[in-house]
Amino acid sequence: MTGNRMNAHFKTILVGYDGSQTSENALEMGLSIASALDSKVEVLSVVQPPEPATSVELHAVIDSAKQHYEKALSRVADAANGNGIKIETNIVVGHPAEQIIKRAEQSHADLIVLGRRGISKFEKLVMGSISERVLTYAPCPVLVTK
Repeated sequence: MTGNRMNAHFKTILVGYDGSQTSENALEMGLSIASALDSKVEVLSVVQPPEPATSVELHAVIDSAKQHYEKALSRVADAANGNGIKIETNIVVGHPAEQIIKRAEQSHADLIVLGRRGISKFEKLVMGSISERVLTYAPCPVLVTK
């Protein structure tokens, strides 16, 4: 595959980010690929609400997680922009795998980059099952990092 064809193929790279070390590695990989191919990066953080949850607990968890992700993603966006990488960050609420797949479809992502396994401090979420589900149902290629 020539550089131009590959470049056209990976115009939008979606990175799943939960703040874990493996998601940091995935983000680094996504940014590196984007830099080499002049691609746009979308970083998606998903807040998974506790189940079952009271309304007060639900809002508290979501607000706390959103604040955490906003700080982290602001730092990421500043660094990417400083390196000339086009980046967009989003925080959504729902099941991580479903939201990543949905966002990939909406943004016509050409590649999804995820950490293989990681534990989010807010959701206590094991990413192994999420990366497996995304691999199964994603509308585009998926790169899973360690």
